[in-house]
Amino acid sequence: MGRLISTDSTGTQRQRWRRTIAEALKRLMAKPSLDAEAKDLAALIVIALREIGAGVEQSASAWDKRHYYIKADRLRADWEWTDKAAERLARLIGVDDWVRVPVVLAELAPRFADVDVVKLTRSPRLWEGAYAKLKQEG
Repeated sequence: MGRLISTDSTGTQRQRWRRTIAEALKRLMAKPSLDAEAKDLAALIVIALREIGAGVEQSASAWDKRHYYIKADRLRADWEWTDKAAERLARLIGVDDWVRVPVVLAELAPRFADVDVVKLTRSPRLWEGAYAKLKQEG
């Protein structure tokens, strides 16, 4: 019997969220001004960063259970920036400080430079209402 490969692992989900953030950043860079869609895209980035952080913790916990402590710690260290960036961006969005949001997004862009976005594949339904959802979390 062959080895089973999970096609929906946390690593796969992490890559999907990275692709989503890269596309959102690309769309935001093309925006000439702040509109409702730009707010939704920024909120989507916060949600995606949180999902990445949660997935990293889930993966690291699995490594901890197998006594691969160094590997788990390295994984956490490599991705600790996601939770910090999500919190910082959420705070700015929460107080409607849209002047500083582009600065945070510009700091995030190099982390997603390796994601090649030739064609935009994410549907606008993905980020519709993300800003309202984030504001509701408050």
